[in-house]
Amino acid sequence: MMSDDLFSTPEHQIFRDTLRRFVETELAPRAREFDEMGKVDKSLFRKMGELGMLGLRYDPKWGGSGLDWSYSTILYEELARADNAGVTMGITVHTDMATPSLHMFGSDELRERYLIPAIKGETVSAIGVTEPDAGSDVAGIKTRAVRDGDDWIINGSKTYITNAATADWICLLTVTDPEAGYGGFTQILVPTDLPGFSYELLDKIGNLGSDTGLLFFEDVRVPIANTIGDPGRGFQQQMMQFQDERLLACISSYAGAQLLWEITREYAENRVLFGKPLSKMQVTQFKFVEMLTEITAARELTRYCVRKLLAGEDATKEISMAKLKCGRMGRYVADECMQMHGGFGYMRESAAGRAFVDTRLISIGGGSDETMIHYIAKMLGL
Repeated sequence: MMSDDLFSTPEHQIFRDTLRRFVETELAPRAREFDEMGKVDKSLFRKMGELGMLGLRYDPKWGGSGLDWSYSTILYEELARADNAGVTMGITVHTDMATPSLHMFGSDELRERYLIPAIKGETVSAIGVTEPDAGSDVAGIKTRAVRDGDDWIINGSKTYITNAATADWICLLTVTDPEAGYGGFTQILVPTDLPGFSYELLDKIGNLGSDTGLLFFEDVRVPIANTIGDPGRGFQQQMMQFQDERLLACISSYAGAQLLWEITREYAENRVLFGKPLSKMQVTQFKFVEMLTEITAARELTRYCVRKLLAGEDATKEISMAKLKCGRMGRYVADECMQMHGGFGYMRESAAGRAFVDTRLISIGGGSDETMIHYIAKMLGL
């Protein structure tokens, strides 16, 4: 891989080496254990907090590292090498889906009480947006918060929520003014130990290293002071947060595909068929070349988005394109690698078998392929 000064300074390399040691000692050896647990061990968050990994781009005033997107890119490239997409998902939700709005728009009191412990890894967070009738179409959510004196009273439900059973608090997007359209949504920080809150775990086919579930709110009373930003600005704040989620999904996708390509190449070099290694067969060589080309294209498109952000430029269109590209690339690479592994590829212990179901989520979560195409078309004026 060619050197890239935006990602390969001596400081970046020290950071990458630290992460790689953490992945090799704390994550990779326990990857299958996390699958059996069905959630990320909270001790991992504490260890990552001690290493300063949970608030890379956040203000040091709140315990963050004050770094930029180049470091977040390295973080998720290295986490992907743990070979457990579920663990990465649980961490990503905490670092870049649930906490960004709190960091950008929360009151000092909220940030003192909730953001600092989150960055330290003392607490775990979740993002509550998706509902049974509102997925990529965020504007269709129905969960409602009604003001009662100095409190919000919340009723409704959310679904497909990562960290549902692990989270200590939720960044909840809810309707506070049904007549105001896009100006009627508000983000509210909801602790999960409040009366009226409950959850139910869902049975996923992949990403088993993190928990996913339904959230229920029955007359949950939350102080008005837990409002993140201004009431009525929740939709706009959530849309900004989605860009972080989509870009990190891209990084995890191409880095995970690169790891799977390397694992599959090693397997093909040692798997003998008809008297020679699988890697020496022309059809296999063609597949490896095609896969690596797709992985490289996805990586460079994603890093182009990062460069735009580092330059202070709007990358909304390009991030949507990268999300579309990486989702399709990941599915293609996982399918080809599973095929090369033959019967072993159909086993859960196989990295290819796990990737086959894990990578499928990239084209669904955080905005489906179809939603990305819709957004891109609108931005092109079509």
